[in-house]
Amino acid sequence: MDIASIAGFLMGVVMFVYGVSSGDEGMAALGNMYDFSSVLITIGGSLAGVLASHKLPDFIAGLKSFSLFFKDEKSDVGEVIKNIIDLSNIARKEGLLALEEAANGIEDEFLKKGVMLVVDGTDPELVRGILETDLDCIEARHKKVIGFWLKWAELGPAWGMIGTLIGLINMLKTLSDVSTVGPNMAVALVTTLYGSIIANWLCAPTAAKLTVNNDTEIMLKEVTVEGLLSIQAGENPRVIEEKLKSFLSPKMREGMSNEQAGGEA
Repeated sequence: MDIASIAGFLMGVVMFVYGVSSGDEGMAALGNMYDFSSVLITIGGSLAGVLASHKLPDFIAGLKSFSLFFKDEKSDVGEVIKNIIDLSNIARKEGLLALEEAANGIEDEFLKKGVMLVVDGTDPELVRGILETDLDCIEARHKKVIGFWLKWAELGPAWGMIGTLIGLINMLKTLSDVSTVGPNMAVALVTTLYGSIIANWLCAPTAAKLTVNNDTEIMLKEVTVEGLLSIQAGENPRVIEEKLKSFLSPKMREGMSNEQAGGEA
């Protein structure tokens, strides 16, 4: 589980509850934040809009993707580079065909696919084309899911405003009874609150987290592609390592160098 996502999600709840209950009414004020009709209009209406904007399988996949918000994706680029360097050493000492046996122990399907293409003697440009097409398809699938959350973030506040307008219309219809103005206005504004919560507490953070996960995965696979093509070209493992390190931040490069120094010691 991703500690940052869980902590951020729960902190949002705590800040909201504290903000609402810090007044004179205390925790009883939380009751003022609930209105069933507002829930129905804002959440139901915005989800209806999202459903209308997607194919049913994409809509269902979008809802299921919420679990990814809390998932801690293991993405060690240093480990990916190390695997590439190990493969390059095998290829340099025993030849490219020796990589076929090494591929049996590879769990990463993308890397394994690339290795087998290299072993089969596929033209380097074709290897790049196949792997980059695979990359494009992966990113397209991720963007569909991210688009689900962005669309909901867009429609949540809009439906909150619709609910507010409905409440204001009903309030104006009974404006002759001044005692109902305050309660009706409060109910009308609750839908705007719900819309803002949907967008800023739920949807926008989820879309941002999934975007980070996507960018990290694509970067790891780009490292893999460059590494495999370098192996196929017969480049020196040391040269390959330095080339792949260009994908890393200076801090990560320093960390890898320190690990290697420690291992050699």
